[in-house]
Amino acid sequence: MKCAATASRSNSLWLLPLVLLVGCQAVDRTQEEPPVAFEQYTIDQFLETTSVFGGSFSPDESKVLVSSNETGIFNAYAVPVDGSDPVQLTTSTTESIRVAGYFPDDERFAYMADEGGNELDHVYVRELDGLVTDITPGEGLKAIFMGWADDDESFFVGSNERDNRFFDIYEVTVDGYEQSLVYQDDTGYQFGGMSRDERYLVFTKPRTTSDSDIYLYDRETQEMRHLTPHEGDVSNSPQDFSPDGTSLFYTTDEGGEFSYLAKMDLATGESEPVLQPNWDVWYAYFSDSGDHLVVGINENARTNIRMFAMPGMEDVELPETSLDITSVSLAPSETRMVFYASSGRSPSNLYVREFPDGEPTRLTNTLNQEIEPANLVEPEVVRFASYDGVEIPGLLYKPVQASADNPVPAVVSVHGGPGGQSRVGYSGLTQYLVNHGYAVYAINNRGSTGYGKTFFKMDDRKHGDADLDDCVASKDMLIDTGWIDPDRIGIMGGSYGGYMVLAALTFRPEEFAAGVDIFGISNWHRTVTNIPPWWESFRDALEQELGGFDDEEFFKAKSPLFHAENIVRPLMVLQGANDPRVLKVESDEIVEAVRANGVPVEYVLFEDEGHGFRKKENQLEAYRQIREFLDLYLREVPAAEPVEAEASAADA
Repeated sequence: MKCAATASRSNSLWLLPLVLLVGCQAVDRTQEEPPVAFEQYTIDQFLETTSVFGGSFSPDESKVLVSSNETGIFNAYAVPVDGSDPVQLTTSTTESIRVAGYFPDDERFAYMADEGGNELDHVYVRELDGLVTDITPGEGLKAIFMGWADDDESFFVGSNERDNRFFDIYEVTVDGYEQSLVYQDDTGYQFGGMSRDERYLVFTKPRTTSDSDIYLYDRETQEMRHLTPHEGDVSNSPQDFSPDGTSLFYTTDEGGEFSYLAKMDLATGESEPVLQPNWDVWYAYFSDSGDHLVVGINENARTNIRMFAMPGMEDVELPETSLDITSVSLAPSETRMVFYASSGRSPSNLYVREFPDGEPTRLTNTLNQEIEPANLVEPEVVRFASYDGVEIPGLLYKPVQASADNPVPAVVSVHGGPGGQSRVGYSGLTQYLVNHGYAVYAINNRGSTGYGKTFFKMDDRKHGDADLDDCVASKDMLIDTGWIDPDRIGIMGGSYGGYMVLAALTFRPEEFAAGVDIFGISNWHRTVTNIPPWWESFRDALEQELGGFDDEEFFKAKSPLFHAENIVRPLMVLQGANDPRVLKVESDEIVEAVRANGVPVEYVLFEDEGHGFRKKENQLEAYRQIREFLDLYLREVPAAEPVEAEASAADA
């Protein structure tokens, strides 16, 4: 099966981005020397930056299909590989268009979109005449584009229309869109891929967030086989079938701290290690020809790529680059590739490169040209010993203005999850705050991904306690820098990170000067008993990590809503009205409860957003209000708006 976003065949690439490290000699504005005069930029200038993703080649390989929010919301564009101007293909003004890929033999393309952020995606096809066909019509269903068949005559979609807890898999013909059932799921498996001959389907079955198994379904015999029986907690995840379909490449952390790449012979069931770095192997996939295996390693919050010539696993030397290269797409002919490159100072740009050793050419210029990258900040990986001696990593952004003579306010930024990771890369909100004199520490508290399975499990059933105290302990590290004001440290986070903000202000009420909660959980019991039905496949895993969903008293004890009288520090809450994960009532009630304390509370509600703010106009309003809130409560005195740079970089 071919992945939609790349020409390579892969098992679960509709879930994970692909990353390939290649030599990049194109101009890199992020490495220029700082200008003589430091400039600050408005949020309007930061939001003139464009986000782009996707990388499907057209059949003639002359252009690449991407999603871009240049118009303020994501639409589909065709980006010519000769460097000429992109062509806008869709004109949505309300819903974000997330491209899946061009059809193999013509310029129709598939994409996904929901309504107002409700996450009930449908799969659509934009026809050659511009009309749109809904491949998965119906009310209340969620659909997923899963990739192309090896013969290019069909593609695969998943849909929970029959049972909203489970995703059945359908094959859809490219002509006429006739659908046939490939697999009916009545158990709650997570689809992991299909062999090129379409005989085998591979699935993951989570038992906990750190314990999962792989199952193989044989379409010829209609038998499901358990491939990874084991004892204890072992995380297994399928990656890709070998091109001949005789082996499965998968990741596992059996016998060690980190996930490594292994290979299983499907006939005998025997496995052998393939690659064992001292970091998690994040993914692996074969090129379209099967001649190369690409492996992504989650190394110290960055992606390290290795490429091997197959079948002998011979290392292919790749030039070093200072940029983080992500989302590679190989053309079907494998004569060229496109990829994205980003850094802390620059959002992702799309590049094209003749494969294997041509010079890359940048096809997009996503950073607003009025912003000089040298005025932005690259993060530094900083670790500290927490309250119990456990080493906690994170990314520290130091403002240009900060010094021992000019200590600055700081924000501890907590990622989502639980189990997420703060990674090196561009964040418009972070750079906006740092540009205006706020230090930001993006903490990877215990329970974060990427630092071994022992570290990952340290917060199980201890959320809002063990992990929260890591956030509190990070204050000592920040103060010890000598350039951060001890009395002006706040906390900010989204989703699970938003819960950590509320927990900090509730259970450690004197530790942080203010908190910014972005759609955070305030009532755990309500949240876990109202999880979206399509999360059924990992419901049990969530219960094992968070606690038994029926244990109301356990969840009340860690829910800020029931202890809101403890909150004495200023709070800002931001929420999307259509959020299916963290319901609007979660924010409504915590705001009401804290206001009853007489504590300053600011509430920002977006009626047309869900779990995350996709529209530029909403991002602009959210980021502006976040900074205004922090200026009011983390500055020594309420700060006036600084003089903003008006001249472009070209005029400077």
